[in-house]
Amino acid sequence: MAESLLRTFISVSLPKEIVNIKKMLQSTIDSKGAEIKWVRDGNMHLSLKFIGHTPEASVDDLNTTLKSITEEFSTISLSLVGSGCFPRPERARTLWVGIAGELDKLDDFVVAINAHLAPLGFPIQERKFIPHVTLARIKYPQKHTPDVTQFLNTTFAELPMKISRINLMSSQLFSKGAVYTILGTHFLVSKA
Repeated sequence: MAESLLRTFISVSLPKEIVNIKKMLQSTIDSKGAEIKWVRDGNMHLSLKFIGHTPEASVDDLNTTLKSITEEFSTISLSLVGSGCFPRPERARTLWVGIAGELDKLDDFVVAINAHLAPLGFPIQERKFIPHVTLARIKYPQKHTPDVTQFLNTTFAELPMKISRINLMSSQLFSKGAVYTILGTHFLVSKA
C-alpha cells in the first residue's frame, strides 16, 4: 500500500486586523473581467517554508526538529507594511502585504529551519526568502489583466505583530480553496 503524502508548510499566524487591510486593498482593484482569487480570511499567514509532499510518517520527526529550532530563538518583532506583487505590476500573479521589523532575525530563523530540515530529506529552498503575506492570486491567461497600480500605491498604518510560535501545517487543495490543518505548534523562547 502506498504511503500517504501530505502537502505541508511552516507558517506564522497573523493578527486578525489583517482582514481589514485585505478588504481595504481589495477595494482598490477593479476586478471586472479579471480572475482574481483572494485568500480566505482564515487562511492568510506568513509562510516560512513550503515543505511540499511529506510522508505522514515524517510528521513526528518534523515536529521534533521544529521544537528544537524554536527553543534556540526568542520572539521576533515584525510589522505588516506596504503592498506589492510578484513578478511585476504589468502581469501581477500574486498580490501581497510586506513585512518589516527584525528581518535579520527572521532570516536567521528561516535559515535555521532550512538547515535543520535538510538532513530529514527536505531540501533547502534555493529562492531567496522574501517575507510577505499573500492576499490574492491572479491566473493567466485571461481576457482582462487587472490594473494593480492603485493597490500598489495604497498606504495603511503599520500593523505590529510578533512571531512567538510557528505552525507545521498541512494543506488540502479544493476548487473553493485550500483547507489547512495544524499538525504541530512550537513556541519560541519568550523574551524575559
